[in-house]
Amino acid sequence: MTTIYQHGTLAQLVARQMSGTITVAEMLEHGDTGIGTFEGLNGEAIFLNGEAYQADSTGKVHHITDKQTTLPFASIHFDQPEASQKLPFKKIKYSNLTQNLKDEQLFNVFSALKMHGEFAHVHVRIVTKQEKPYPSLLQVAEQQPEFKADNITGTLVGYYAPKVFGGPTAAGWHLHFLSDDLTFAGHVLDFEATDVDGTLEIFDNFLQHLPINNADFRSMNQDIVGLDKAIEASEGGKD
Repeated sequence: MTTIYQHGTLAQLVARQMSGTITVAEMLEHGDTGIGTFEGLNGEAIFLNGEAYQADSTGKVHHITDKQTTLPFASIHFDQPEASQKLPFKKIKYSNLTQNLKDEQLFNVFSALKMHGEFAHVHVRIVTKQEKPYPSLLQVAEQQPEFKADNITGTLVGYYAPKVFGGPTAAGWHLHFLSDDLTFAGHVLDFEATDVDGTLEIFDNFLQHLPINNADFRSMNQDIVGLDKAIEASEGGKD
């Protein structure tokens, strides 16, 4: 059986709950590959090969060696090649990713995508660190710096989630990128891969962990009406 473990919800970020409620060390107990964000939305998190990396809003990439660094929201799984299938392409654009995987019937399942190789173009955004009192995720989305790189080698990793789970997480694709030389990373807005090898891992289980010991989380009021708009603006997930 395969499991994706998620701490926190995207909806809580929309509701201004951005305090770190789980450590990097605790996340790594549940996997070695994943994505997320750090306390106060301090950049984008990438978990790869059991290590944690941060892309900050200046565009710099940091290897997180302090395993007590905290996150409010993150997803992780154990990369299991024996439980994965190879991607049926070497070249792919974000715009036709779902179409090229239509035979895999992903619409009602959680799955992890991992691709490594050459990319002609990668376009990312990186969320900016916020301070208390935290703004809404929709406000943060209006000031996210974006970065682009051409002819770059690296790893694209992330998840596909069914539409019915929009709110707890981002419905559709939610992908991050990390270059091999650790100079470029972020939340993927667009990409064109020209020579990649990749895998698709489909999960039996979606394990949702909630920060029940955080008083702000327990008392928060969720704006359900504005939830979809805020998630679309901040995450830009693609079906």
